[in-house]
Amino acid sequence: MHLAATTAAPATPPSPPHTGGLLALIPGTAGLLTVAALGIALLLVLIIKVRLQPFVALLTVSIAVGLAAGLSVTELFGTVQKSDAVSLIETGMGGILGHVAIIIGLGTMLGAILEVSGGAEVLSARLLRLFGERREPLAMGLTGLIFGIPVFFDVGIFVLAPIVYAAAKRSGKSILLYCMPLLAGLSMTHAFLPPHPGPVAAAGLFKVDLGWIILMGLVCGIPAVLAAWAYAAWIGKRLYVGVPQDMVDAADEAKAAVTAEKAAAGVPSAAGVPSAAGAPSHERPVSLGTVLTIIGTPLLLILLATFSSIALAPSPGRSVIEFFGHPFVALTIALLLSYYLLGIRRGWSRTSLGTVSTASLKPVGNIILVVGAGGVFGAVLKASGVATALSDTFHHVGLPVIVLAYLLSLVLRVAQGSATVAIVTTAGIVVPLVEGQSMSQAHLALIIMAISAGSIFASHVNDGGFWMVSKYFGISERDTLKSWTVLESVLSVAGFGVAAVVSLVV
Repeated sequence: MHLAATTAAPATPPSPPHTGGLLALIPGTAGLLTVAALGIALLLVLIIKVRLQPFVALLTVSIAVGLAAGLSVTELFGTVQKSDAVSLIETGMGGILGHVAIIIGLGTMLGAILEVSGGAEVLSARLLRLFGERREPLAMGLTGLIFGIPVFFDVGIFVLAPIVYAAAKRSGKSILLYCMPLLAGLSMTHAFLPPHPGPVAAAGLFKVDLGWIILMGLVCGIPAVLAAWAYAAWIGKRLYVGVPQDMVDAADEAKAAVTAEKAAAGVPSAAGVPSAAGAPSHERPVSLGTVLTIIGTPLLLILLATFSSIALAPSPGRSVIEFFGHPFVALTIALLLSYYLLGIRRGWSRTSLGTVSTASLKPVGNIILVVGAGGVFGAVLKASGVATALSDTFHHVGLPVIVLAYLLSLVLRVAQGSATVAIVTTAGIVVPLVEGQSMSQAHLALIIMAISAGSIFASHVNDGGFWMVSKYFGISERDTLKSWTVLESVLSVAGFGVAAVVSLVV
Protein backbone atom coordinates (compact mmCIF):
# COMPACT_ATOMS: atom_id res chain seq x y z
CA MET A 1 0.00 0.00 0.00
CA HIS A 2 2.76 2.39 0.93
CA LEU A 3 4.72 1.38 -2.16
CA ALA A 4 1.69 1.95 -4.35
CA ALA A 5 1.09 5.33 -2.80
CA THR A 6 4.70 6.26 -3.32
CA THR A 7 4.54 5.16 -6.93
CA ALA A 8 1.37 7.14 -7.58
CA ALA A 9 2.63 10.31 -5.92
CA PRO A 10 3.61 13.10 -8.26
CA ALA A 11 7.30 13.41 -9.01
CA THR A 12 9.21 16.10 -7.20
CA PRO A 13 9.67 19.08 -9.55
CA PRO A 14 13.26 19.57 -10.62
CA SER A 15 15.12 22.30 -8.83
CA PRO A 16 16.35 25.27 -10.83
CA PRO A 17 19.87 24.99 -12.20
CA HIS A 18 21.13 27.53 -9.68
CA THR A 19 19.82 28.25 -6.21
CA GLY A 20 22.38 30.61 -4.67
CA GLY A 21 22.49 34.39 -4.58
CA LEU A 22 19.14 36.14 -4.57
CA LEU A 23 17.43 32.85 -5.49
CA ALA A 24 18.04 31.69 -1.91
CA LEU A 25 15.51 34.34 -0.83
CA ILE A 26 13.19 34.30 -3.86
CA PRO A 27 13.41 30.89 -5.53
CA GLY A 28 12.32 29.82 -9.00
CA THR A 29 11.02 31.98 -11.82
CA ALA A 30 10.03 34.86 -9.54
CA GLY A 31 13.60 35.15 -8.31
CA LEU A 32 15.05 35.03 -11.81
CA LEU A 33 12.66 37.74 -13.01
CA THR A 34 13.61 39.84 -10.01
CA VAL A 35 17.28 39.41 -10.90
CA ALA A 36 16.54 40.54 -14.47
CA ALA A 37 14.59 43.62 -13.35
CA LEU A 38 17.23 44.63 -10.81
CA GLY A 39 19.99 44.06 -13.37
CA ILE A 40 18.40 46.35 -15.96
CA ALA A 41 17.65 48.95 -13.28
CA LEU A 42 21.27 48.83 -12.10
CA LEU A 43 22.50 49.24 -15.67
CA LEU A 44 20.39 52.37 -16.15
CA VAL A 45 21.49 53.84 -12.80
CA LEU A 46 25.16 53.25 -13.54
CA ILE A 47 24.94 54.84 -17.00
CA ILE A 48 22.51 57.70 -16.28
CA LYS A 49 23.19 58.68 -12.67
CA VAL A 50 26.72 57.46 -11.97
CA ARG A 51 27.88 58.32 -15.51
CA LEU A 52 29.86 55.11 -15.65
CA GLN A 53 31.35 54.22 -19.02
CA PRO A 54 28.88 51.84 -20.77
CA PHE A 55 31.47 49.08 -21.22
CA VAL A 56 32.26 49.10 -17.50
CA ALA A 57 28.55 49.36 -16.63
CA LEU A 58 27.60 46.37 -18.81
CA LEU A 59 30.45 44.26 -17.45
CA THR A 60 29.59 45.19 -13.86
CA VAL A 61 25.91 44.36 -14.34
CA SER A 62 26.76 41.08 -16.06
CA ILE A 63 28.83 39.96 -13.06
CA ALA A 64 26.19 41.19 -10.60
CA VAL A 65 23.37 39.37 -12.43
CA GLY A 66 25.43 36.18 -12.59
CA LEU A 67 26.19 36.20 -8.88
CA ALA A 68 22.60 37.15 -7.95
CA ALA A 69 21.31 34.27 -10.10
CA GLY A 70 23.56 31.79 -8.31
CA LEU A 71 26.40 31.36 -10.81
CA SER A 72 29.67 30.38 -9.21
CA VAL A 73 32.89 32.32 -9.50
CA THR A 74 34.32 29.44 -11.52
CA GLU A 75 31.44 29.62 -14.00
CA LEU A 76 31.88 33.36 -14.42
CA PHE A 77 35.66 33.58 -14.53
CA GLY A 78 36.99 30.06 -14.98
CA THR A 79 39.96 29.02 -12.86
CA VAL A 80 43.43 30.41 -12.46
CA GLN A 81 44.95 27.08 -13.43
CA LYS A 82 44.14 25.22 -16.63
CA SER A 83 41.03 23.05 -16.35
CA ASP A 84 37.87 22.16 -18.22
CA ALA A 85 36.03 25.09 -16.61
CA VAL A 86 34.81 27.58 -19.23
CA SER A 87 34.62 31.28 -18.34
CA LEU A 88 31.30 32.82 -19.34
CA ILE A 89 32.90 36.25 -19.56
CA GLU A 90 35.61 35.07 -21.94
CA THR A 91 33.29 33.03 -24.15
CA GLY A 92 30.65 35.78 -24.20
CA MET A 93 33.18 38.43 -25.15
CA GLY A 94 35.08 36.31 -27.64
CA GLY A 95 32.03 34.77 -29.25
CA ILE A 96 30.60 38.08 -30.40
CA LEU A 97 33.82 39.97 -31.12
CA GLY A 98 35.22 37.17 -33.27
CA HIS A 99 32.52 38.15 -35.77
CA VAL A 100 31.93 41.83 -35.10
CA ALA A 101 35.38 43.32 -34.52
CA ILE A 102 36.70 42.39 -37.97
CA ILE A 103 33.68 43.85 -39.77
CA ILE A 104 33.71 47.07 -37.75
CA GLY A 105 37.45 47.47 -38.27
CA LEU A 106 37.32 46.95 -42.04
CA GLY A 107 34.25 49.17 -42.40
CA THR A 108 35.83 51.95 -40.36
CA MET A 109 39.00 52.01 -42.46
CA LEU A 110 36.91 52.02 -45.65
CA GLY A 111 34.92 55.01 -44.41
CA ALA A 112 38.08 56.90 -43.47
CA ILE A 113 39.58 56.55 -46.95
CA LEU A 114 36.33 57.77 -48.51
CA GLU A 115 36.22 60.70 -46.10
CA VAL A 116 39.83 61.87 -46.45
CA SER A 117 39.88 61.44 -50.24
CA GLY A 118 36.98 63.85 -50.68
CA GLY A 119 34.57 61.19 -51.90
CA ALA A 120 31.72 62.59 -49.80
CA GLU A 121 32.07 66.08 -51.24
CA VAL A 122 32.16 64.71 -54.77
CA LEU A 123 29.05 62.64 -54.12
CA SER A 124 27.04 65.51 -52.65
CA ALA A 125 28.19 68.03 -55.25
CA ARG A 126 27.20 65.73 -58.11
CA LEU A 127 23.80 65.04 -56.56
CA LEU A 128 23.20 68.75 -55.99
CA ARG A 129 23.95 69.47 -59.66
CA LEU A 130 21.82 66.54 -60.78
CA PHE A 131 18.71 67.47 -58.81
CA GLY A 132 18.98 71.24 -59.10
CA GLU A 133 18.37 73.97 -56.54
CA ARG A 134 14.67 73.20 -56.02
CA ARG A 135 15.40 69.60 -55.04
CA GLU A 136 18.51 70.26 -52.98
CA PRO A 137 16.88 68.83 -49.80
CA LEU A 138 16.37 65.53 -51.63
CA ALA A 139 19.96 65.62 -52.84
CA MET A 140 21.13 66.15 -49.26
CA GLY A 141 19.01 63.21 -48.13
CA LEU A 142 20.46 60.92 -50.80
CA THR A 143 23.96 62.07 -49.86
CA GLY A 144 23.35 61.08 -46.25
CA LEU A 145 21.81 57.79 -47.32
CA ILE A 146 24.67 56.74 -49.61
CA PHE A 147 27.60 58.16 -47.68
CA GLY A 148 26.12 56.91 -44.40
CA ILE A 149 26.67 53.28 -45.43
CA PRO A 150 30.46 53.22 -44.88
CA VAL A 151 30.91 55.97 -42.26
CA PHE A 152 29.72 56.57 -38.71
CA PHE A 153 26.96 59.06 -37.96
CA ASP A 154 29.16 61.69 -36.32
CA VAL A 155 31.77 61.49 -39.10
CA GLY A 156 29.04 62.05 -41.67
CA ILE A 157 27.91 65.20 -39.87
CA PHE A 158 31.46 66.53 -39.63
CA VAL A 159 32.20 65.96 -43.31
CA LEU A 160 28.87 67.00 -44.81
CA ALA A 161 27.77 69.90 -42.55
CA PRO A 162 29.64 72.57 -44.56
CA ILE A 163 27.68 71.50 -47.64
CA VAL A 164 24.45 71.95 -45.69
CA TYR A 165 25.56 75.44 -44.59
CA ALA A 166 26.32 76.43 -48.18
CA ALA A 167 22.99 75.14 -49.56
CA ALA A 168 20.94 76.84 -46.83
CA LYS A 169 22.86 80.11 -47.12
CA ARG A 170 22.44 80.16 -50.89
CA SER A 171 18.67 79.58 -50.70
CA GLY A 172 17.93 81.74 -47.65
CA LYS A 173 15.60 79.04 -46.34
CA SER A 174 15.59 77.25 -43.00
CA ILE A 175 18.63 75.06 -42.45
CA LEU A 176 16.22 72.35 -41.27
CA LEU A 177 15.16 71.80 -44.88
CA TYR A 178 18.70 70.63 -45.68
CA CYS A 179 20.15 69.15 -42.52
CA MET A 180 17.15 67.01 -41.51
CA PRO A 181 17.02 64.93 -44.75
CA LEU A 182 20.79 64.46 -44.47
CA LEU A 183 20.51 63.38 -40.83
CA ALA A 184 17.67 60.99 -41.66
CA GLY A 185 19.84 59.22 -44.24
CA LEU A 186 22.82 59.01 -41.89
CA SER A 187 20.68 57.78 -39.00
CA MET A 188 18.86 55.13 -41.04
CA THR A 189 22.05 53.56 -42.37
CA HIS A 190 23.63 53.71 -38.91
CA ALA A 191 20.69 51.88 -37.34
CA PHE A 192 19.72 49.37 -40.03
CA LEU A 193 22.69 48.51 -42.24
CA PRO A 194 26.11 46.86 -41.86
CA PRO A 195 28.95 47.56 -41.31
CA HIS A 196 27.60 49.75 -38.50
CA PRO A 197 28.08 48.22 -35.05
CA GLY A 198 24.44 47.93 -33.96
CA PRO A 199 23.06 45.68 -36.71
CA VAL A 200 26.36 43.79 -36.98
CA ALA A 201 26.39 43.07 -33.23
CA ALA A 202 22.77 41.91 -33.30
CA ALA A 203 23.46 39.71 -36.31
CA GLY A 204 26.31 38.08 -34.42
CA LEU A 205 24.18 37.43 -31.35
CA PHE A 206 21.28 36.03 -33.40
CA LYS A 207 23.64 34.21 -35.79
CA VAL A 208 22.01 35.76 -38.86
CA ASP A 209 23.85 36.17 -42.18
CA LEU A 210 24.67 39.80 -42.98
CA GLY A 211 23.07 39.38 -46.39
CA TRP A 212 19.68 39.08 -44.73
CA ILE A 213 20.47 42.08 -42.53
CA ILE A 214 21.31 44.15 -45.61
CA LEU A 215 18.16 43.03 -47.44
CA MET A 216 15.79 43.58 -44.53
CA GLY A 217 17.61 46.76 -43.61
CA LEU A 218 16.81 48.14 -47.06
CA VAL A 219 13.24 46.80 -46.96
CA CYS A 220 12.56 48.47 -43.60
CA GLY A 221 14.93 51.42 -43.83
CA ILE A 222 13.98 52.91 -47.18
CA PRO A 223 10.27 53.42 -46.34
CA ALA A 224 11.34 54.73 -42.94
CA VAL A 225 13.70 57.30 -44.42
CA LEU A 226 11.05 58.36 -46.95
CA ALA A 227 8.66 59.02 -44.06
CA ALA A 228 11.40 60.96 -42.27
CA TRP A 229 12.10 63.03 -45.39
CA ALA A 230 8.41 63.89 -45.59
CA TYR A 231 8.47 65.10 -41.99
CA ALA A 232 11.70 67.01 -42.64
CA ALA A 233 10.03 68.87 -45.54
CA TRP A 234 7.01 69.63 -43.35
CA ILE A 235 8.92 70.92 -40.31
CA GLY A 236 11.46 72.77 -42.47
CA LYS A 237 8.72 74.93 -43.94
CA ARG A 238 7.16 75.70 -40.55
CA LEU A 239 10.19 76.23 -38.35
CA TYR A 240 12.82 78.68 -39.57
CA VAL A 241 16.36 78.27 -38.30
CA GLY A 242 19.03 80.46 -39.83
CA VAL A 243 22.48 79.36 -40.88
CA PRO A 244 24.83 79.62 -37.85
CA GLN A 245 27.59 81.88 -39.13
CA ASP A 246 29.82 81.02 -36.21
CA MET A 247 29.58 77.34 -37.14
CA VAL A 248 30.36 78.14 -40.78
CA ASP A 249 33.46 80.02 -39.68
CA ALA A 250 34.40 77.32 -37.18
CA ALA A 251 33.97 74.61 -39.82
CA ASP A 252 36.26 76.47 -42.20
CA GLU A 253 38.85 76.96 -39.47
CA ALA A 254 38.60 73.32 -38.39
CA LYS A 255 38.96 72.09 -41.96
CA ALA A 256 42.01 74.29 -42.48
CA ALA A 257 43.52 73.10 -39.20
CA VAL A 258 42.88 69.44 -40.05
CA THR A 259 44.41 69.90 -43.52
CA ALA A 260 47.48 71.56 -42.03
CA GLU A 261 47.83 68.86 -39.38
CA LYS A 262 47.56 66.10 -41.97
CA ALA A 263 50.08 67.81 -44.19
CA ALA A 264 52.51 68.11 -41.28
CA ALA A 265 52.00 64.46 -40.37
CA GLY A 266 52.28 63.23 -43.95
CA VAL A 267 48.58 62.32 -44.23
CA PRO A 268 46.76 62.95 -47.54
CA SER A 269 43.92 65.43 -47.62
CA ALA A 270 41.16 66.04 -50.13
CA ALA A 271 43.12 68.95 -51.54
CA GLY A 272 46.40 67.18 -52.09
CA VAL A 273 48.73 64.41 -51.06
CA PRO A 274 51.95 65.38 -49.32
CA SER A 275 54.94 64.09 -51.18
CA ALA A 276 58.03 62.63 -49.56
CA ALA A 277 59.41 66.13 -49.19
CA GLY A 278 56.22 67.36 -47.54
CA ALA A 279 54.89 69.42 -50.46
CA PRO A 280 51.39 68.53 -51.67
CA SER A 281 51.13 67.03 -55.13
CA HIS A 282 48.17 67.40 -57.45
CA GLU A 283 45.28 64.97 -56.97
CA ARG A 284 42.82 63.99 -59.63
CA PRO A 285 39.23 64.53 -58.44
CA VAL A 286 37.28 61.49 -57.35
CA SER A 287 34.59 60.36 -59.78
CA LEU A 288 31.07 59.60 -58.61
CA GLY A 289 31.23 56.18 -60.27
CA THR A 290 34.32 55.30 -58.25
CA VAL A 291 32.62 56.22 -54.96
CA LEU A 292 29.48 54.24 -55.81
CA THR A 293 31.54 51.25 -56.95
CA ILE A 294 33.50 51.13 -53.71
CA ILE A 295 30.40 51.48 -51.53
CA GLY A 296 28.27 49.08 -53.57
CA THR A 297 30.82 46.28 -54.06
CA PRO A 298 30.63 44.72 -50.57
CA LEU A 299 26.84 45.05 -50.43
CA LEU A 300 26.43 43.30 -53.79
CA LEU A 301 28.90 40.52 -52.97
CA ILE A 302 27.27 39.78 -49.59
CA LEU A 303 23.77 39.73 -51.10
CA LEU A 304 24.88 37.42 -53.93
CA ALA A 305 26.38 34.99 -51.42
CA THR A 306 23.22 34.99 -49.33
CA PHE A 307 20.91 34.20 -52.20
CA SER A 308 23.26 31.71 -53.85
CA SER A 309 22.82 29.51 -50.78
CA ILE A 310 19.07 29.51 -51.50
CA ALA A 311 18.90 29.47 -55.29
CA LEU A 312 21.91 27.30 -56.19
CA ALA A 313 22.70 23.67 -55.43
CA PRO A 314 26.05 22.95 -53.76
CA SER A 315 28.74 23.33 -56.42
CA PRO A 316 32.21 24.83 -56.94
CA GLY A 317 30.59 27.91 -58.45
CA ARG A 318 28.41 28.45 -55.40
CA SER A 319 31.45 28.02 -53.15
CA VAL A 320 33.28 30.73 -55.08
CA ILE A 321 30.33 33.12 -54.75
CA GLU A 322 30.03 32.39 -51.03
CA PHE A 323 33.76 32.92 -50.54
CA PHE A 324 33.79 36.36 -52.15
CA GLY A 325 30.48 37.21 -50.47
CA HIS A 326 31.64 36.46 -46.96
CA PRO A 327 31.60 39.80 -45.09
CA PHE A 328 35.28 39.53 -44.19
CA VAL A 329 36.30 38.98 -47.82
CA ALA A 330 33.79 41.44 -49.34
CA LEU A 331 34.84 44.29 -47.05
CA THR A 332 38.53 43.50 -47.57
CA ILE A 333 38.00 43.71 -51.35
CA ALA A 334 36.21 47.06 -50.98
CA LEU A 335 38.98 48.40 -48.74
CA LEU A 336 41.68 47.31 -51.20
CA LEU A 337 39.70 48.91 -54.02
CA SER A 338 39.58 52.17 -52.07
CA TYR A 339 43.32 51.97 -51.40
CA TYR A 340 44.01 51.73 -55.11
CA LEU A 341 41.26 53.83 -56.71
CA LEU A 342 41.19 56.64 -54.13
CA GLY A 343 44.78 56.43 -52.95
CA ILE A 344 47.61 54.89 -54.96
CA ARG A 345 46.15 55.76 -58.38
CA ARG A 346 45.83 59.38 -57.25
CA GLY A 347 49.34 59.68 -55.85
CA TRP A 348 48.99 58.60 -52.23
CA SER A 349 51.95 56.84 -50.69
CA ARG A 350 51.61 53.56 -48.84
CA THR A 351 52.67 55.38 -45.69
CA SER A 352 49.78 57.82 -46.06
CA LEU A 353 47.30 54.99 -46.56
CA GLY A 354 48.59 53.26 -43.46
CA THR A 355 48.44 56.45 -41.40
CA VAL A 356 44.82 57.19 -42.35
CA SER A 357 43.76 53.59 -41.73
CA THR A 358 45.47 53.37 -38.35
CA ALA A 359 44.13 56.72 -37.17
CA SER A 360 40.58 55.72 -38.10
CA LEU A 361 40.66 52.72 -35.76
CA LYS A 362 41.32 54.74 -32.62
CA PRO A 363 37.69 55.88 -32.02
CA VAL A 364 36.16 52.39 -32.47
CA GLY A 365 37.78 50.81 -29.42
CA ASN A 366 34.93 51.95 -27.18
CA ILE A 367 32.30 50.61 -29.59
CA ILE A 368 33.95 47.21 -29.83
CA LEU A 369 34.26 46.92 -26.04
CA VAL A 370 30.60 47.86 -25.53
CA VAL A 371 29.52 45.26 -28.08
CA GLY A 372 31.73 42.66 -26.39
CA ALA A 373 30.28 43.48 -22.98
CA GLY A 374 26.82 43.04 -24.50
CA GLY A 375 27.88 39.56 -25.54
CA VAL A 376 28.95 38.85 -21.95
CA PHE A 377 25.59 40.09 -20.67
CA GLY A 378 23.74 37.77 -23.05
CA ALA A 379 25.90 34.78 -22.09
CA VAL A 380 25.30 35.37 -18.39
CA LEU A 381 21.55 35.73 -18.88
CA LYS A 382 21.44 32.44 -20.75
CA ALA A 383 23.67 30.44 -18.40
CA SER A 384 21.97 31.69 -15.24
CA GLY A 385 18.47 30.75 -16.34
CA VAL A 386 17.32 34.39 -16.35
CA ALA A 387 16.84 34.31 -20.11
CA THR A 388 14.63 31.21 -19.89
CA ALA A 389 12.50 32.82 -17.20
CA LEU A 390 12.12 35.97 -19.31
CA SER A 391 11.27 33.85 -22.35
CA ASP A 392 8.52 31.95 -20.52
CA THR A 393 7.09 35.14 -19.06
CA PHE A 394 7.08 37.05 -22.35
CA HIS A 395 5.43 34.15 -24.15
CA HIS A 396 2.64 34.20 -21.58
CA VAL A 397 2.10 37.92 -22.19
CA GLY A 398 0.86 37.06 -25.66
CA LEU A 399 2.65 39.77 -27.62
CA PRO A 400 4.70 38.70 -30.65
CA VAL A 401 8.45 38.57 -30.07
CA ILE A 402 9.03 41.29 -32.67
CA VAL A 403 6.78 43.70 -30.72
CA LEU A 404 8.43 42.88 -27.41
CA ALA A 405 11.86 43.35 -28.96
CA TYR A 406 10.92 46.78 -30.29
CA LEU A 407 9.35 47.97 -27.02
CA LEU A 408 12.25 46.77 -24.88
CA SER A 409 14.82 48.41 -27.16
CA LEU A 410 12.75 51.61 -27.22
CA VAL A 411 12.54 51.79 -23.42
CA LEU A 412 16.27 51.19 -22.99
CA ARG A 413 17.06 53.81 -25.65
CA VAL A 414 14.87 56.51 -24.12
CA ALA A 415 16.14 55.71 -20.62
CA GLN A 416 19.90 55.77 -21.23
CA GLY A 417 20.47 57.36 -24.66
CA SER A 418 22.91 54.97 -26.33
CA ALA A 419 21.60 53.10 -29.36
CA THR A 420 24.41 50.55 -29.22
CA VAL A 421 23.75 49.76 -25.55
CA ALA A 422 20.02 49.44 -26.28
CA ILE A 423 20.69 47.01 -29.15
CA VAL A 424 23.18 44.72 -27.43
CA THR A 425 21.20 44.64 -24.18
CA THR A 426 17.91 43.93 -25.95
CA ALA A 427 19.50 41.28 -28.17
CA GLY A 428 20.88 39.50 -25.13
CA ILE A 429 17.39 39.31 -23.66
CA VAL A 430 15.55 38.45 -26.89
CA VAL A 431 17.84 35.77 -28.36
CA PRO A 432 16.58 33.10 -25.90
CA LEU A 433 12.99 33.96 -26.84
CA VAL A 434 13.55 32.76 -30.41
CA GLU A 435 15.69 29.71 -29.69
CA GLY A 436 14.00 26.46 -30.62
CA GLN A 437 11.26 28.18 -32.64
CA SER A 438 12.78 27.29 -36.03
CA MET A 439 12.51 30.86 -37.27
CA SER A 440 13.95 31.58 -40.70
CA GLN A 441 16.96 33.82 -41.19
CA ALA A 442 14.69 36.38 -42.82
CA HIS A 443 12.34 36.46 -39.82
CA LEU A 444 15.23 36.76 -37.37
CA ALA A 445 16.61 39.63 -39.47
CA LEU A 446 13.25 41.39 -39.12
CA ILE A 447 13.39 41.01 -35.34
CA ILE A 448 16.83 42.62 -35.47
CA MET A 449 15.32 45.44 -37.53
CA ALA A 450 12.69 45.93 -34.81
CA ILE A 451 15.43 46.14 -32.18
CA SER A 452 17.38 48.60 -34.32
CA ALA A 453 14.27 50.70 -34.89
CA GLY A 454 13.59 50.87 -31.17
CA SER A 455 17.18 51.94 -30.51
CA ILE A 456 16.77 55.26 -32.37
CA PHE A 457 13.41 56.34 -30.95
CA ALA A 458 13.15 59.85 -29.47
CA SER A 459 16.75 61.03 -29.33
CA HIS A 460 16.75 63.62 -26.54
CA VAL A 461 19.02 65.29 -24.00
CA ASN A 462 20.67 62.08 -22.76
CA ASP A 463 21.90 61.24 -26.26
CA GLY A 464 25.17 62.67 -27.56
CA GLY A 465 23.69 62.78 -31.06
CA PHE A 466 21.04 65.25 -29.85
CA TRP A 467 23.66 67.77 -28.76
CA MET A 468 25.77 67.19 -31.85
CA VAL A 469 22.81 68.04 -34.09
CA SER A 470 21.79 71.00 -31.92
CA LYS A 471 25.19 72.65 -31.68
CA TYR A 472 26.55 71.79 -35.12
CA PHE A 473 23.56 73.23 -36.97
CA GLY A 474 22.81 76.06 -34.52
CA ILE A 475 19.37 74.77 -33.49
CA SER A 476 17.97 75.65 -30.07
CA GLU A 477 17.17 72.82 -27.66
CA ARG A 478 13.42 73.40 -28.05
CA ASP A 479 13.61 73.38 -31.84
CA THR A 480 15.90 70.33 -31.80
CA LEU A 481 13.21 68.48 -29.86
CA LYS A 482 10.60 69.56 -32.42
CA SER A 483 12.72 68.60 -35.41
CA TRP A 484 15.45 66.02 -34.68
CA THR A 485 13.73 64.17 -31.82
CA VAL A 486 10.50 63.80 -33.79
CA LEU A 487 12.43 62.88 -36.95
CA GLU A 488 14.13 60.01 -35.10
CA SER A 489 10.76 58.87 -33.74
CA VAL A 490 9.28 58.88 -37.26
CA LEU A 491 12.22 56.79 -38.49
CA SER A 492 11.78 54.39 -35.58
CA VAL A 493 8.02 53.89 -35.84
CA ALA A 494 8.03 53.63 -39.64
CA GLY A 495 10.92 51.17 -39.65
CA PHE A 496 9.27 49.00 -37.03
CA GLY A 497 5.92 49.18 -38.80
CA VAL A 498 7.40 47.82 -42.02
CA ALA A 499 9.30 45.10 -40.11
CA ALA A 500 6.14 44.02 -38.29
CA VAL A 501 4.08 43.86 -41.50
CA VAL A 502 6.72 41.98 -43.46
CA SER A 503 7.16 39.52 -40.57
CA LEU A 504 3.56 38.37 -41.10
CA VAL A 505 4.45 36.93 -44.51
CA VAL A 506 8.10 35.89 -44.06
